[in-house]
Amino acid sequence: MVAHLIQFATDHYILVAIFVILLVALLVNELRRGGQSLSNGQLTALVNAEQALVIDIRPSKEYSAGHIVGALNIPQDKVASRMTELEKHKAKTLIVVDAMGQQSGAVCGELIKAGFTAAKLSGGVSSWKADNLPLVK
Repeated sequence: MVAHLIQFATDHYILVAIFVILLVALLVNELRRGGQSLSNGQLTALVNAEQALVIDIRPSKEYSAGHIVGALNIPQDKVASRMTELEKHKAKTLIVVDAMGQQSGAVCGELIKAGFTAAKLSGGVSSWKADNLPLVK
């Protein structure tokens, strides 16, 4: 199987090169569109300096089971309709948190288009738990 893949790549190196270029361009576009990724330490520093607000976009049930201290719960499907609630926090960076860091990029993109400064927590709440950082209920 691998030998066939290598043979294909060598026989059609132009197609493979175009595929790799398109894949890289797609990844770069997705990363830029979703806002900056922050580590757990960066999130903590911004929140402690009162320069950020954590927005937890998980469903209310997951949020109630445990969330980052001070996080505001706005489920992902309600972000657009509740954008006016965030106007009073426009001077701060809105840090979007989800379960594993997969949906937060799209929400960051929406917030950035609406004129907010937004970033996402890399790895979401699962990375927060993995680092043994506290969650409140």
